[in-house]
Amino acid sequence: MKKLRPLAAYWLNRRSLRFQLLARSLLILAALLMLIGIFQYVFMKGFLYRNEAQSLAAQGGGPLIVMKGPDIGASDFGRGTSPSLDPDRLRGPLFLMENTSIAFIGRDGSFADITGANDGALSPRLSTADYARELERRKERRASPKYRVVRDEEGTEQLIIFRPSGGPGMAGGMIQIGKPTAPLKAVVLQQLLIFAALSLAALMGGLALYLPVLRRTLNPLQKMVRTVEQIDAGSLNGRFPVGQGQEEIDRLAVSFNGMLGRLAASFQAEREAKEQMRRFIADASHELRTPLTSIHGFLEVLLRGAADKREQLYAALNSMHGESVRIKKLVEDLLTLAKLDRAPGLVLRQTRLDEIIGEMEPHIRMLAGRRQLRLDLTAGLCGMYDSDKIKQIILNLLQNAVQHTDPERGMIAIALRSDGGSACIAVADNGPGIPEDHLPHVFERFYRSESSRTRKAGGAGLGLSISKAIAEAHGGTIDAASTVGKGSVFTLRLPLLNNAA
Repeated sequence: MKKLRPLAAYWLNRRSLRFQLLARSLLILAALLMLIGIFQYVFMKGFLYRNEAQSLAAQGGGPLIVMKGPDIGASDFGRGTSPSLDPDRLRGPLFLMENTSIAFIGRDGSFADITGANDGALSPRLSTADYARELERRKERRASPKYRVVRDEEGTEQLIIFRPSGGPGMAGGMIQIGKPTAPLKAVVLQQLLIFAALSLAALMGGLALYLPVLRRTLNPLQKMVRTVEQIDAGSLNGRFPVGQGQEEIDRLAVSFNGMLGRLAASFQAEREAKEQMRRFIADASHELRTPLTSIHGFLEVLLRGAADKREQLYAALNSMHGESVRIKKLVEDLLTLAKLDRAPGLVLRQTRLDEIIGEMEPHIRMLAGRRQLRLDLTAGLCGMYDSDKIKQIILNLLQNAVQHTDPERGMIAIALRSDGGSACIAVADNGPGIPEDHLPHVFERFYRSESSRTRKAGGAGLGLSISKAIAEAHGGTIDAASTVGKGSVFTLRLPLLNNAA
């Protein structure tokens, strides 16, 4: 008994899918069986009634009463509904069928109850108009007998049919033959009860067979529920089983697996973004703290009396000026990145790239110093660019090459060429190169490939990040390739106009 209670609670939970499927299936099945029972009752009742009518017509097909005399009518049966027959006027005996009523309907619609007058079953009496219509129908056609269900004076329901009279003295009249419908209804009711019992047994048997089938059918859904219970924000590696033999469940599993994959990627991206933000704040704080610390130290020296010494005063002021320039440059770079992240605000004009680099050549040669500089420019490449931003990218790449090449033996090459529908600006150097494990991170903010955080070989580490943001704002890309000990190549790709050479 104790084991049955959890099972009953398991299946009788009205909010569960199991209970709803089971209840609705049984309800539909019961409704179908009830509908079948109603149709069976109607059709069987009609069939039995028609069969009984045909049986009565066959029994009444011959002469039922043969009377003496050439012209015997309804008046010979007495008065009213209780006629009396004189046996001496009958040519033969009068045979009365059991539980059968017989009445004679004259040509004028008169009614004579034959069986009722001889202690037999009472014959139901219809209206004169009904008998007139039936006589008229008999004159027009002689079809198969059509039955009617009426009640006699005692309230007994009878099925009646009409047949032509058989005797010569009854020509033109018709015989009404009736039989109680109670036995027919009893047969129909018995069949209906048998059908109800069989239907109930079928429902119980179906319930017994349906429970394990339903439990097995819902097993894939139960597996999905267990998988969902095991998944949380900290563990999105679980996946729903696929290929369980149910198309809808499999499609749902595939959809959930895709959603879990996207959620896992989203959480991973969020974690990486938080880590980048943490590292960004730490790096920005470090970059700002060092020049501020230097300025603070010089101010303390001046306050201790160095301001009275001209040489120390100018040295301190020059150092503070340099550190303030670094802070100003760092803040400007941060503002530039913030603007590019929010809204690039580019001023696009049709511009030739070779002309931009040509305008920058004096500045480029000045920055290169004594390093060997080589320019290889393809003329006629133009597109919709913000010339100032493109110049900023080229200067950032050039400064990066200058910082990582020898001032005397360094070699820098700037090439402009067409590659399909894009213009490629490549800045190559013969510096020490970038280690392979550092190469994917060179465009990250405040990133340096050196293990130490010295500034001797570079700035704050924002130039390449700004260059990448500007390139993406133009619909282009920027990438880096490097070989340790041989140098690096930074390539900027920008879209060209359709009519560009």
